[in-house]
Amino acid sequence: MIRVIMGKKGTGKTKQMIDMINQAVQSEHGNVVCIEKGDKLRFDINYQIRLVDSSQYDVADYAAMRGFISGLYAGNFDITHVFIDSLTKIIPSDGYNETEDFLKWLNDFGEDHGIKFTITISDEPDLAPEGIKQYF
Repeated sequence: MIRVIMGKKGTGKTKQMIDMINQAVQSEHGNVVCIEKGDKLRFDINYQIRLVDSSQYDVADYAAMRGFISGLYAGNFDITHVFIDSLTKIIPSDGYNETEDFLKWLNDFGEDHGIKFTITISDEPDLAPEGIKQYF
């Protein structure tokens, strides 16, 4: 299952995600992971959440992100929820075609392994193609 939270910068996406992350640590029966670029959430989320700075692992495109998420799961089968803050800041792209393909892969991966994904994207929601809107 995937949920995408999309909005322009300053619309409260990260605040909403922080609340969801901190609630997930109480409600999830497994481990919760948060992937972000940098470490700005370090003091905002519960210490039990595995916070991962993507910039330390050279995740520069969607193929690398697929491998990164697969590797996280291969190393810990107890992961039940992964949060990705500012996906398009971690992996910049010129359009949404690659992002749509990645979200489809992520949805299939989540269904196969029982993992939920929550992702924020900084952009106007009205500009999102159907391949992204379906996850709102």
